[in-house]
Amino acid sequence: MSEALQTTLVEQAREAVERGEWQHAHDLLIEADACMPLGEADLALLADVAYAAGHLDVTIDAWERAHAQSLRSGNNLAAAGAAVRVAMHLLFDTALMAPVRGWIKRAERLLEGHDETSVHAWLAVVRNYERLLSGDFETARHWARLAIEVGARCDPAAAAVGRVAEARSLILDGDVSQGLGNLNEAAVAAVSGELSPLLTGIVYCELVCALQALGQYDLAEEWTAAMERWRHGQPAGSIHGRCRVHRAEILRLRGSYREAEQEALLACEELRPYLRREFGWPLSELGRIRLRKGDIAGAEEAFRAVHEVGWDPQPGLALVYLAKGDVALAATSIQYALDHPLKIPSKEFPPNTELRRAPLLEAQVEVAIAAGDLDLARAAADELARVATLFESKSFAASAALARGRIRLVAGDTGDARRDFDEAVQLWTEIGAPYETALARMGLGRAHRAEGDEVRAVQEFQAAQLGFERIEAVHQATEAARESGNAGRDERIERTRLSKIQPASGVRLASENVFRRDGDYWTVAFDGQTVHLRDVKGLRYLARLLAVPGREFHVLDLVGSERGWSGDADRKAERGTGFSSALDSGVLVDTQAREAYRRRLAEIAEDVDEARAMGDDERAAQAESERDFLVSELARAVGLGGRDRRADSASERARASVTRAVRQSMVRIHEHHPTLGEHLNHAIRTGTYCAYLPDPRYPMVWML
Repeated sequence: MSEALQTTLVEQAREAVERGEWQHAHDLLIEADACMPLGEADLALLADVAYAAGHLDVTIDAWERAHAQSLRSGNNLAAAGAAVRVAMHLLFDTALMAPVRGWIKRAERLLEGHDETSVHAWLAVVRNYERLLSGDFETARHWARLAIEVGARCDPAAAAVGRVAEARSLILDGDVSQGLGNLNEAAVAAVSGELSPLLTGIVYCELVCALQALGQYDLAEEWTAAMERWRHGQPAGSIHGRCRVHRAEILRLRGSYREAEQEALLACEELRPYLRREFGWPLSELGRIRLRKGDIAGAEEAFRAVHEVGWDPQPGLALVYLAKGDVALAATSIQYALDHPLKIPSKEFPPNTELRRAPLLEAQVEVAIAAGDLDLARAAADELARVATLFESKSFAASAALARGRIRLVAGDTGDARRDFDEAVQLWTEIGAPYETALARMGLGRAHRAEGDEVRAVQEFQAAQLGFERIEAVHQATEAARESGNAGRDERIERTRLSKIQPASGVRLASENVFRRDGDYWTVAFDGQTVHLRDVKGLRYLARLLAVPGREFHVLDLVGSERGWSGDADRKAERGTGFSSALDSGVLVDTQAREAYRRRLAEIAEDVDEARAMGDDERAAQAESERDFLVSELARAVGLGGRDRRADSASERARASVTRAVRQSMVRIHEHHPTLGEHLNHAIRTGTYCAYLPDPRYPMVWML
């Protein structure tokens, strides 16, 4: 009976996969596995489905079980293939190199005596990325070349990924022309349809990573758009969230800060089930966006979260200190980051490359000028210029020109400063970066003024002001207005911004503002335009917020209103005054996950011993860092006496769910009703407490 039920459930799961219902397929397979342990083929299916549904630990566990089953049956080739898949998932999503090396060694032992197979090709791919993520680009190229050669004979998909990896290694090692040439050839694999969804996503991601790292933003934007079109409906796991981060980076560059922040927030939610230390990457992007918006407190919050997950928060945190006026702390922070680079393995930002130093150098110039240390600023600007030349990067060249101009202006070398600023204006304009262009125009205006050319100075300040206003950089626009003698326009700048999202005066009548549900659709009216939207949970949350402007709703209250219970008990539980099981997802680390942690820690211990025996201090230090990271994760999950801590799930899961639902609904509203979308982007606040906070000068009333 159990076998028949299992067969039925697996068949239903395969049908769900055909419909793209990954979570449903996952649940069916878990149920089938409970009836009777799944076989090797069905474990492979569970692994792929779990990855698409956001259950990374289930994916790795399924491949580990498939590996063990193959060993028991004496199928060493299949066992090696499963070991390679374990290594690949650990590599791309956890970036824990010590366990990866352990699984690679298992695969190698199992392949001894076998003729060349596709498993050999994929093992070479994993070997390549293990070296690439660790910053050993020369060895990485060796393994990429082997993957290409073996893959050409045994597995074209492995060869395609090998070609992309080889190109990435060449670029990171400074051979940009050859690397970009190879990258263009390898890009064909992404659009040919010959790769699986996961591998297609990896190729897309590698392309965009390489191009954005070099500041090749036009090409990066094209591939990001292609990646965005492709990813919908694809079972590519963390690739979805990675795509969002790339899109957020482009939106930030183009000056679309609200849209960029939305993408970054959604990326954080989508990547949360997958990434560990590399989760600092989307958080860093969120912090950079908030800095541009002038949200210093929000930026600091994001960068401190970056530090908590073991990622480098610099230069963002130093720039936050600078914005808060603590120049000494900013200078100390940025210098320490340059002197002690964190060698955290990362697919997005591999260590041991000057590309990782470039943003630090840009920040050091700004901080050193503020501190009055022009010699240090010159040294940083000179190094930045060398990086720009090495990597043939127009954006780094533009940054270097802007840096030189700032230094020379302070030093009184106004003629050369003017030429540097003019070069920076031209380069940033060509790149399509309105914020940086406006900054360069501000410098150019000051250089003209220092030379006594007030007419040209005012022209540049006014052009900078218009540039800042277009991207709603209000504080910078106000500064430009003051420089141009247009200080009287400060209030008009703010009124112009508000006029886009608020009525000219008075209270909106209820008949003008409608947010009402009619069956399966919502009627939404604002600013003379009415649209109809299909019902989703996020719209219901928004309606609760709009009903009481200014009131903060705990996310448990919002979720509770959907489920017919009050969130009060759960909030009391958080304060230690009560307990409710509602929304409780159980312990932070369950028995199965705890066993996975133990296996990872044992693998790391083996790697440490081997590294020490070989005298490889750097590898041993890396493994010990990974061990400390996992131990800290377990410490957060286990209380006194080894007792499991209950998850912050009642609040944390609700916060994540509500934020995602509300932000997705706001994106939909913006697509159909841009004016209302702009208003909500300014007025809706999400987090543990959510609220609707319209400008108090323009009271809002809604018909609900």
